[in-house]
Amino acid sequence: MTGSDQQELISVILPVYNSAGTIEESVSSVLKQTYDNLELIIVDDASADNTGGICRLLSERDSRIRIITNLSNCGTLKARIRAASEAKSEWIAFIDADDRWHPQKLEKQIALRDSSGSDLVYTASAFIDGSGRPYDWIMHVPGDVSYRQLLKQNIISNSSVLIRRRDYIRYSPSEDNTVNMHEDFACWLCMLRDGLTAHGIDEPLITYRVSKSSSTGSKLKAASMNMNTYRYIGLGFFSRLFYEACYMVNGLRKHRHFR
Repeated sequence: MTGSDQQELISVILPVYNSAGTIEESVSSVLKQTYDNLELIIVDDASADNTGGICRLLSERDSRIRIITNLSNCGTLKARIRAASEAKSEWIAFIDADDRWHPQKLEKQIALRDSSGSDLVYTASAFIDGSGRPYDWIMHVPGDVSYRQLLKQNIISNSSVLIRRRDYIRYSPSEDNTVNMHEDFACWLCMLRDGLTAHGIDEPLITYRVSKSSSTGSKLKAASMNMNTYRYIGLGFFSRLFYEACYMVNGLRKHRHFR
């Protein structure tokens, strides 16, 4: 897609912390989008490695990059909220520092948003390991998802989301409530509970890097965070147990592909 002077601006938010080994690849995948009228807001969350220097060098090469530097580490949610508050556009997208986008991600999402009137657009995901080797599996997604369907499994990957800036700021949990919970999952659930809509593209337009950590302890921590997310959105005790069981079954099905 060309003619960026006739396109609306899209703001892409990239929080980074000690990501010197992967940041260039992630940034490159944003800058190579076929939809090129974008600003890339990188929030360096007080990295201790060379991440800040790499980001500054990248910004010198492309004027679409804007850098926000935190003097102390504030955490991913606060970094995203700060960037969203300073974004110039109505619609924003996210990418994590170890993920990457397909070149047509934004173009295809904007087309679906315009045809469906959706409030949030997500995509399927491909996966790589820590060394960049691809897994032979794709996490497929439905064409739309309801509140109750999403409760059973968070199929909306943060790096795949296109969303209104005001909705993200409104529905993201406050910082005081984000201890040991999945903030992005809570945001999507609260949106759908209030009647907003989410539509998906069943193509792997993002590639997600699977963490090296796969210990039983990390899985238990994720399950605990998920339960806290259900508590945050106001589910009763038995409802939390039911949806937590769904989460665990779906999680086991997913993670068997990464062995």
